[in-house]
Amino acid sequence: MQRIGLTGGIAAGKSVAARRLAERGAVVVDADALAREAVAPGTAGLDAVVEAFGAEVLAPDGSLDRAALASVVFGDDERRRTLEAIVHPAVRRLSAEREAAAATADPGAVVVHDIPLLVETGQAGSFHLVVVVHAPAVLRVERLVRLRGMSREDAEARVAAQAGDDERLAVADVVLDGSGTDADLRAQVDELWDRLCTERTQERAAEETDARHG
Repeated sequence: MQRIGLTGGIAAGKSVAARRLAERGAVVVDADALAREAVAPGTAGLDAVVEAFGAEVLAPDGSLDRAALASVVFGDDERRRTLEAIVHPAVRRLSAEREAAAATADPGAVVVHDIPLLVETGQAGSFHLVVVVHAPAVLRVERLVRLRGMSREDAEARVAAQAGDDERLAVADVVLDGSGTDADLRAQVDELWDRLCTERTQERAAEETDARHG
């Protein structure tokens, strides 16, 4: 099994790359989806969030009001760390479960961990390969304003709250250019996937040769 860490700044194009990797046959483990699962209604995670931040972070139906929670923790490092201490261990447990299931189903699976905060949480050394989707911060701000309807001030704050471009690039084994079109990025993913497949084929051939001569 090959473990790949996929990351990138907000609005860099990481989601496009993740979808294409899934289309090509990778098992994609989405950390954001697992973070939502970790605080779903009825979970110990949601109970812990309510205990830490109060019932005002709940929606009328009892689910987590993510916007309300974001307004509470954004810009407050202590509260953000409190939230991370609740959510991150649960996400890592769920991620390990998904990876184990993928390995059981296919020992040769390529498992891609889609982790927006891979650098911030110090996980770069946990993978065989770290793939960073990169687009300049100024372009990502423009995308947030134009495509997601954010104010420029909010967009700049969201970008600034994440690791800097230099920090992400420093841990990258592969950099995909997300500054162009979605089609451009998908083509880069295809090239990466084809290269990974070739390398896996060569490794298996070498292992079979060693076994025959062992």
